[in-house]
Amino acid sequence: MTEFGRPVLLSLDGVTAGYDGTVALADIDFEVRKDTFTGVVGPSGSGKTTLLRCLLETVAPMRGSVTRAPGLAVSYVPQLETVNWNFPVTVGECVLMARTDRWQPWASREEKREVAAVLDRLGIAELSKRHIRQLSGGQQQRMFLARALIRGPRLLLLDEPTSGVDVNTRHEMLHLLEELNRDGLAIVLTTHDLNGIAAHLPHLVCVNRTVIADGTPDEVITSDVLERTFGARMEVLRHMGAPVVVDDYHRNGQAAS
Repeated sequence: MTEFGRPVLLSLDGVTAGYDGTVALADIDFEVRKDTFTGVVGPSGSGKTTLLRCLLETVAPMRGSVTRAPGLAVSYVPQLETVNWNFPVTVGECVLMARTDRWQPWASREEKREVAAVLDRLGIAELSKRHIRQLSGGQQQRMFLARALIRGPRLLLLDEPTSGVDVNTRHEMLHLLEELNRDGLAIVLTTHDLNGIAAHLPHLVCVNRTVIADGTPDEVITSDVLERTFGARMEVLRHMGAPVVVDDYHRNGQAAS
């Protein structure tokens, strides 16, 4: 199936999913097409992380189906808060482990070249021998992005990639993801940051246990849609042609959902 020449890479059709019999998402229809860049927004507990896990197929639907393009390679970048940063490994070793799917005390020259190339592209080549616990928040996020890219994915999933980082790091990460998307990588990320991230993405999906709205930031970031998504009234203004959310409620939605 294609739209404007872009094939569907992954789709959820009528998916209901959750944990131990408790529903986290209900009747979800969601498509990821080639070259798209989608942000999934919603409050804490709305099912954003569960949606990513359904796309990864690490959570099986209670109802509905997941359809994946043949041979589709998908990589995932988790929330930084879920990582054990005391694990005794360097940046280069951590990225190499994602490349080989196993721990080994040595690596081939080709594997070393691939790791060096992806670290260089992300601007952290000089950190290769540094222990992962010595990294700043932005450097940690780039390392996990390197782990994802070393697998050569066509689709990249990121869970709150700018949570807990400063404004400059957030902008750097957004620009880096935009560059990767221009190079042909489809991207889906979850975010609670309506103004810093969501307003600058080409495609947004608002989720609160089901899909509330789907479209461009202009179509989705409206007072009506945000109230139905977050359960609180938010005023939306225009600044330099972009929607700006005035209410600070969305800043509280930083926990995993």
